[in-house]
Amino acid sequence: MKRFFTAGMTDTGLIRSVNQDAYSVDPDERFFIVADGMGGHAGGQEASRIAIETMQAVLTQQWETDLDSETLLQQAVLEANQAILKDQRLHPERSDMGTTAVAVIFRDEQPLYTHIGDSRLYRLRGAKLEQITEDHTWVARAMRLGEITPDQARVHPMRHVLAQCLGRPELETVEVRSLSVQSGDRLLLCSDGLTEELSDQLIANHLKSIRACEKAATALINAAKDRGGRDNITVVIVAIP
Repeated sequence: MKRFFTAGMTDTGLIRSVNQDAYSVDPDERFFIVADGMGGHAGGQEASRIAIETMQAVLTQQWETDLDSETLLQQAVLEANQAILKDQRLHPERSDMGTTAVAVIFRDEQPLYTHIGDSRLYRLRGAKLEQITEDHTWVARAMRLGEITPDQARVHPMRHVLAQCLGRPELETVEVRSLSVQSGDRLLLCSDGLTEELSDQLIANHLKSIRACEKAATALINAAKDRGGRDNITVVIVAIP
């Protein structure tokens, strides 16, 4: 029996020739993941693929164990990081590859989420869209410190410089947080190909006005393409009945 209404969709966009994004919508609705790879065409594709496949495998294999949910999600991310590092060693031509990741799991009464990089998790509650994750970027840090404004951040030349990503040996800890959800909420996991083109207000407008998840996902991707589609665009929507 389905617990949620869900949809996942990815698009290469209008400029890139290769899609370096990847996503997972678990058939049993236990977990949802988006990854956005970087490091050249082959590298980015491989990094996001490895991240998604490794996280899926860890979560699926350990789901019914006694491992607590926070540790399980941390383990999934850290094992994905190690898998990418191993691939880098085996394929030196991909040594600079990496990927973002954002994931939500529904294992206990209280869902959990984690993220690395600038792929985001949003929650729409009523008419209010809230960005749940905080980008791991230089620009986001500068904005938190009051060094630049949100408007400056949107066009800053360093807005894509990540402070964290998968595929780096220094990634040793992963922050996992609980996520409050209630009936009527909608969750959106997305790559920055969406948020680079659409303001939070435009994203909210589409999520509020289009109830069917697949139609909303299509509308969001088309809207991002209408505004340039300069990057790969990936969205996963989870609607809580």
